[in-house]
Amino acid sequence: MVRAHFPLSISAILIDLDGTLLHTAPELVASANCMLRDLGRPAVSQDLLTSYIGNGVSWLVKRALTGDMHAEPDANLYEQALPIFEQHYNELLLQSKPFEGVIAGLDAMQAAGFRLGCITNKVKRYTEPLLEGLGLAHYFEIVLSGDSLPEKKPHPLPLLHAAKFFGVPVEQVLLIGDSLNDSVAARAAGCPIVCVPYGYNHGEPVDTLDLDAVIDTLPDVIKLIQKA
Repeated sequence: MVRAHFPLSISAILIDLDGTLLHTAPELVASANCMLRDLGRPAVSQDLLTSYIGNGVSWLVKRALTGDMHAEPDANLYEQALPIFEQHYNELLLQSKPFEGVIAGLDAMQAAGFRLGCITNKVKRYTEPLLEGLGLAHYFEIVLSGDSLPEKKPHPLPLLHAAKFFGVPVEQVLLIGDSLNDSVAARAAGCPIVCVPYGYNHGEPVDTLDLDAVIDTLPDVIKLIQKA
């Protein structure tokens, strides 16, 4: 883990959704197992399914079907499975909850004058209802979902797009995430990154990633940054 010189001079903060802002794993896991049940397939353990989270719903479904992080299932099976998953997930979506400290952290960042955005690989049809339904949408000037742009994390495009939106150098944009996807995207874009340890990094500890810091909860970031 690479540690930057603190405090970081920051103008805007981008925050990941699943595993950083919201604890969405229980609903994703339940939806995947309901899908498997409906297909007549055996359930998968919660820990294993949680380790499959992080690259969007399509990869979660593929991994649940194959038991592998990178394998492609039979195309017909996948086409049958995806809408079943989506139906179950739509029903459970708003049962997700913010992690401890999220509201306090967002309030503190906003009060300190930092502009905020949300960057996620979750598709727009889930992202926006989640943020609205859980009362978080008003914090963010920009929300970029997995299907908002031609590329998603770990590609740097969402971060570069957000920096352009805010009209600030990408070096003054901090990403807060929970996974390798976030780390790779941030380093490719040239922006600083901190991660929370409680998220969904495929079951691996985040302190092995190329980061500037690990923070226990969102409010802790305020100690590491100053307004650019």
